[in-house]
Amino acid sequence: MKKSIVWLASYPKSGNTWTRIFLANYLMNAKEPVPINEVHRIGMGDSIAKTYHMVAGRKVDTSNVELTLALRDKVMRGIVGNNADVNFVKTHNIRMVARGVPLVPEKYTKSAIYILRNPLDMVLSYARHYSSTVDDAVMRIGREDNGNAPDDKTVAQFLGTWSDHVNSWTKSVPFPVLAIRYEDLLEDPEKYFSKVLEHIGVPVDPERLSRAVEFSSFKALAAQEEEVGFVEKPQSAEKFFNKGQSGQWKNDLSEELIQKVKRDHGNVMKRFGYLS
Repeated sequence: MKKSIVWLASYPKSGNTWTRIFLANYLMNAKEPVPINEVHRIGMGDSIAKTYHMVAGRKVDTSNVELTLALRDKVMRGIVGNNADVNFVKTHNIRMVARGVPLVPEKYTKSAIYILRNPLDMVLSYARHYSSTVDDAVMRIGREDNGNAPDDKTVAQFLGTWSDHVNSWTKSVPFPVLAIRYEDLLEDPEKYFSKVLEHIGVPVDPERLSRAVEFSSFKALAAQEEEVGFVEKPQSAEKFFNKGQSGQWKNDLSEELIQKVKRDHGNVMKRFGYLS
């Protein structure tokens, strides 16, 4: 059985979906934008409830976290069972052992692409996405027990703090990891998406790259969502693709919350150039 999983990993609202949509457009060599609701065709999520039902042979109670964790290895084995060289898997899980179960098992893993975003900006998108206050979002990303509760469509996700999440994917990792900042993708998408392609061993064709970048631009994605909706948008959120900007925190985050984020995550922020 091949180690074929290439994780597309991030803390929520950090650019994971953008990266997946770019890859869909590039790998499918699309001449028209790939519909955003078909992006799953180039990969899957590790927390989709129906895959847990499938490996169990019955509908399982997703609120039973011990049960879904016990099924996780079968889900991973099912993903790599096609014997493909690469299987893309989206995850928001921290790279840790949860209740005795490794969330990111090395035995199935080829490599990872990790997208991180300045937490001062990320927390604003996080609050909108989960329909919480920004104060609550700042508190949540600083908690070791932070996670996403299970529902009918997804099993429980283990996030931890923003800092612990970033460190888990970028320090002492037993497989190759390409870490890319969301802000760098915004500033020069062709340069940094080229790095993504090189990481997975795909030749970079300039014309194809330019087209895929255009098709996965925030403007194009927001227009698609406006027209047809997006299946990954939470019911409580007004829209999935909201602004996609960098530096919004300077206007929208209170000084008190800015200082709390810096206190909680300053060391990792400095490591990735978010604090001087």
